[in-house]
Amino acid sequence: MSKDGGIPKGYMTVGEIAKKMGTTVRTLQYYDKEGLLSPSSESQGGRRLYTDKDMIKLHQILSLKSLGFSLEDIRDKLVSLDTPAEVAHVLTEQAASIREKMKSLLESLEAVEGLKAEVLQMQSVDFKKYADIIVNLRMKNEFYWLIKHFDESTLEHIRGHFDKESGLAFIDMFNRLSDEAIQYQEDNILPESHKGQAFAKKYWDMIMEFTGGDMSMLPKLMEFSEKPVGLDNKWKEKQNSAERFIKPALGAYFIALGYDPLGEGTK
Repeated sequence: MSKDGGIPKGYMTVGEIAKKMGTTVRTLQYYDKEGLLSPSSESQGGRRLYTDKDMIKLHQILSLKSLGFSLEDIRDKLVSLDTPAEVAHVLTEQAASIREKMKSLLESLEAVEGLKAEVLQMQSVDFKKYADIIVNLRMKNEFYWLIKHFDESTLEHIRGHFDKESGLAFIDMFNRLSDEAIQYQEDNILPESHKGQAFAKKYWDMIMEFTGGDMSMLPKLMEFSEKPVGLDNKWKEKQNSAERFIKPALGAYFIALGYDPLGEGTK
């Protein structure tokens, strides 16, 4: 039995399948040319005919295309779909790809929302800082909001001395040392003790790594650490707690070295 003037039952014309799947005849012709999806048959009049199986395969192609896969990648992912196991495998892979895309889209949304919040707080248009914030959001640096509190010369220094990998490594070191300072204080470790002084050396080495030995940056860092407003309260509270150990530990360390790094004289 046939339908529509000679189209066998169970088959669709290129126009019909295109309409059902929300695509175009030209797209289907292109997929045929590229070897992604060829019609299962032809009518006596030479019309391209597709089956329900072809429609499932087309759905797979369109889904992968919407997820950003190239036609070459899609070609590698296509399977025959001859058994339930093959169909299930394809659907499992497709679901995983969709979840990955959802995760990426959610991260992009969070970056946009984060940038919007920072822009409103900055009260001025500064595209360089916007760019820095976006880069750090994409790096998943939870302290991206600190950027708006640095002046331009400090930001230029950071841009010139740190890439993604070294920047994240530095942040990790800073957090670990802050946690260590808080723990030492809770354990009643004296700042001038051997442990306290070993800590002070590590902390001072970290500061020197950040500044690149440029001592003129130290007053700016001190001013930043003592900034009374605008910083995240939880972060500021943690740093205040850490500094109750860090400051006396560094003070004892500088006395032992016999010089004041801020140029206030030797002790």
